[in-house]
Amino acid sequence: MFEKVLIANRGEIALRVHRACQEMGISTVAIHSTADADAMHVRLADESVCVGPPPATESYLNIPAIISACEITGAEAVHPGYGFLSENAKFVEILEEHDINFIGPSSEHIRLMGDKVTAKTTVKDLGIPVVPGSDGAVTSNEQARAVAEEVGYPLLIKAAAGGGGRGMKIARTADDLNEAISTAKAESKAAFNDDAIYVEKYLGRPRHIEVQIIGDANGKVLHLGERDCSLQRRHQKVLEEARSPALNDQEREQIGNTVTTALSKLGYLGVGTVEFLYENGEFYFIEMNTRLQVEHPVTEMITGLDLVREQIRIAAGMPLPMDQNDITFYGHAIECRINAENARTFTPSPGLIRDFHAPGGLGVRIDSAAFSGYRIPPYYDSLIGKLIVHGRNRNECLMRLRRALREIVVDGIDTTIPLFLDLINHPDFVNGDYHIHWLEEFLAETT
Repeated sequence: MFEKVLIANRGEIALRVHRACQEMGISTVAIHSTADADAMHVRLADESVCVGPPPATESYLNIPAIISACEITGAEAVHPGYGFLSENAKFVEILEEHDINFIGPSSEHIRLMGDKVTAKTTVKDLGIPVVPGSDGAVTSNEQARAVAEEVGYPLLIKAAAGGGGRGMKIARTADDLNEAISTAKAESKAAFNDDAIYVEKYLGRPRHIEVQIIGDANGKVLHLGERDCSLQRRHQKVLEEARSPALNDQEREQIGNTVTTALSKLGYLGVGTVEFLYENGEFYFIEMNTRLQVEHPVTEMITGLDLVREQIRIAAGMPLPMDQNDITFYGHAIECRINAENARTFTPSPGLIRDFHAPGGLGVRIDSAAFSGYRIPPYYDSLIGKLIVHGRNRNECLMRLRRALREIVVDGIDTTIPLFLDLINHPDFVNGDYHIHWLEEFLAETT
């Protein structure tokens, strides 16, 4: 087992990794920018190293500085959290060149799944269903038009190297296609320095269902159930729950077995999430994230497993201590992403948190690095923390979530807490009757 791990991230996920390491008897090294010198993960870590000024490109994405921090402190391994360098295959290779372990998948699998066209082709060959569309990147408008004639409109144009909704446009008719392609290519070039695109059938009102998997060096791959991440704004997840209110047990078993069989053939190592659109009883692969997800706590709450702990054990060469039959699911869990944003306009609200009170009680968990007197910097993601609740069933979970949202206090800045209070009281959400466009429709009606 590792004796010292460097955490190449910030905020709540850095603190989350630190806690897992501490419980395993592993010393931690926090890296930070000058803007995060007083951050909670820096205060609690055994050691800390400043890696640059506030801009992420000069600090949290500064690979030479992070390698130097490992060498200075003697860290044997790096946990990347999510975001930043967590899906950067080149970073993994550089760590390997310096005999530093990466707590995550191989660079090969990160690169394979990082290109959406290659990923789609790969999983299709492995038996995972995909959305009908182009077999690879389209290089001309005429080629896209031929795909549209085959699968029909509306058509979704997506950046091959993309994610988070960037480089993604809808062509509802043939007249929209040229402009949608041009805009998607421009956005993709600006965001990812790559204007390759592919096209696929646009699904009208699907759910966003993702399957959590974990694999060890002995070739064992398990699934830890599904999460429903359909409440989204501009393709960014807002609230997640496990298990999905839209699936039955037969569908759960089907998609779980399909994913584990495919990823076993691939020899996948570490944690990962296979994401699908689900409509009319059918699953369609959209992407795979080769890292820990922001919403991983809801899976932990219903399985009792510590995913970060398992990540570290796997990276240290240890086998998974359980089989698929040992994975049991208990109750229901929901996570709200609480951001420093206006609850209606979503305008960022950095600044001083004058007062912070975390809710408590049975089944309530909050993953946050915030505290009274903490100043949220304007340079990074606006996530303040994640409120996660667990109950014996979905109804109990909702009641507990209402109570926790009323109890939490974050004074001095705008937050998205009022939005969640509205959402969880809406009849559609209470009934589990929502889809990936539901939140944007709700906001358009109420703003």
